[in-house]
Amino acid sequence: MSHGINDTDDVVGLITQQIEQRFGMSLSDLKSAVAAAPDANPEATDVVRWHELLNESQAALDRAEEALIAALQKQPAETDELLTGLTDRVKDAVTGRDNRAQALLWQLDPQARGKQDLATERRARQASAARRGPAVTTSPPVRPAVTSTASPRGAAR
Repeated sequence: MSHGINDTDDVVGLITQQIEQRFGMSLSDLKSAVAAAPDANPEATDVVRWHELLNESQAALDRAEEALIAALQKQPAETDELLTGLTDRVKDAVTGRDNRAQALLWQLDPQARGKQDLATERRARQASAARRGPAVTTSPPVRPAVTSTASPRGAAR
């Protein structure tokens, strides 16, 4: 699912542009609207939350890359184990950022696979919540009187 994002592009910037196009307002205005009324638009609330997670992932990636660069500049090839660990940290950070980016792109695509089912389910939940009222009161069922002369259970043992 390519959305024009590759490793050399600013992933967060491109997704921010798509969010602003989708909702017709700046991201800061969208965040303010969501903060004021988080239940008004569940989709906007989810997108803002995932955008914040994406920013956290990008910050983690930036820190991992800076640590790797610093290690490479200080001791080239002296500490292969350290460099391997830092390289793995960068790879993990890229994976985390890319996964969150994909989740956001899925949320922004109204035609995404599985999206119609979720929208239908959400509307059904909202409709049933609006229809709920107090439970119907009922009386307990009438039980016939017991006239048996049988001994209580376990008494004959």
